[in-house]
This record gives sequence, structure tokens and C-alpha cells, in this order.
Amino acid sequence: MKNSTQTVNNPKFTSTWLPIRQIMNGMIQLDDGTFVTGVKISPKNIFIMGAQAQDNMVYNLRNFYNTIDYEFWLIIADRPVDINLYLAELQKLYNNTSNNEARKLILQDINKANQFMSIEYNVVDTEYYLIFQEKKLEILQKKLHNMISGLANSGLQASQTSNDDLRMILDNLLNGGDAINFGTVMS
Repeated sequence: MKNSTQTVNNPKFTSTWLPIRQIMNGMIQLDDGTFVTGVKISPKNIFIMGAQAQDNMVYNLRNFYNTIDYEFWLIIADRPVDINLYLAELQKLYNNTSNNEARKLILQDINKANQFMSIEYNVVDTEYYLIFQEKKLEILQKKLHNMISGLANSGLQASQTSNDDLRMILDNLLNGGDAINFGTVMS
């Protein structure tokens, strides 16, 4: 009888099986020449607006979405926020303040920030993206311009995705939103 052991070459890295050629200029270039890009939308809390303003924004957004005649993906991603710099500034302010009432308020802010950094809280910034793909750069640029203009007409600020935005989106999609922390392995 013949031994049927075969060696299976499993790729060690995700990048070996993803069709991504490169990420540059706020776009992902795929192996087939297609570009993937989009816009990052600054969040806006419509619930602090008046009823008429809310209705207008929803109406304008509906009209904007109805003008998009190509496939796109709406992606909502959480990006971890590092508040260590904010904490350092609060500590410096606390040390340079002589007024006891002000020091008490600053100390309360420091304690609250430390509480957010503890394990029970996850400090994240929620980001919103409209992503699409296109083979021709001139059409891609036109779509980007139309998206940014349409969102501005709806009362929202948007800009083209950056390389870091796209890497973070890929990381979220490939890792199920779990943060990856690399540490030292000890034996």
C-alpha cells in the first residue's frame, strides 16, 4: 500500500492569498488592476438638532444615496484611541494649578480618564466609510468628488480614505474587529 501523506503548503501570511498589490495614495490596488477606495465620513449627532433639521438631513442623505448608481460598501469601524497624551496634559495642568477647586476638577478628569483606560472600558473612535472599486482612475476620481460633494450637500464632512484608514479597515475585516497586540514570547 502506498503512503498517502502529502505536504500541504499553507500560506503563513494573509498577504500571500489576498489579491492586494499595494496600498498607496488612499487606494488599494488589487492584482487585477482594480482600485478600491472611498470616503471617510465625519460623524454628526443628528439627535441634538431640531426636528426640521433632522428631517432635512435624512431627506438629503436619502437623495444622495439614490444618486449612487454603482456598488459600494458602508463600513463602520472602531479604531482604538490612545488617551495617554491627554492624561499627560491633565497631569501637567494639575501640577501647575494652585487653585484647590480647579485641582479637584482636574483630578476628577484624571480619574475618569484612568477609568476609561482600565480593562472594563474600550476607548474607541467610531468611523464611517463608503468604499467602492473602480478600474479607471479618472472615473474613480469623479466618483470620489461626487461622494464628497453629495455628503457635503447633506451636511456631512467627508474626505478620501487615507492609507492608514484602509489598513485599519482591512485589519478589522480580517481579524473580526479584535485588536492585535504583539508581545514578547517567554519560555
